[in-house]
Amino acid sequence: VPFQKTGQTMEEEEELDKLYKYVEVEVRGHDPAVLRSYKWYATEAAKMLNITVSNTWEPKKVHHRLTLLKAPFGKKKHMVQYEARTYFQVIQLKHLTGSTADTYLEYVQRNLPEGVAMKVTKTSLERLPDYIKPPTQAESSERTSTEAS
Repeated sequence: VPFQKTGQTMEEEEELDKLYKYVEVEVRGHDPAVLRSYKWYATEAAKMLNITVSNTWEPKKVHHRLTLLKAPFGKKKHMVQYEARTYFQVIQLKHLTGSTADTYLEYVQRNLPEGVAMKVTKTSLERLPDYIKPPTQAESSERTSTEAS
């Protein structure tokens, strides 16, 4: 869009928006009910922004167990066992622009519950470099003639 500045015309350089094939949002925490509720909230927010939710799943939980003596110099029969379970929920969003992804992620991250961590993985679409060109008709006919002989 051209605009005037002291008698000169300057062209505003438009920056191309990045395209994402997939954006994967993984949330992890210690309470499965909170994660299920948050997954529902995140998918509803995506529907409101007309974002395609291609898949949601719940990976296997991870157990961390730690067995310790109750006292530093206690006997072996006085042991205590601590356990932490980490639950996961994954939401996969399909075909997003950069601005839509940023808006959605900012909205969802601001309402992240306490004790829940989020990991975002973006898979972007890239244009082929200029030095990679599809084969022309002449090149493809040369290949077939050399292979035939």
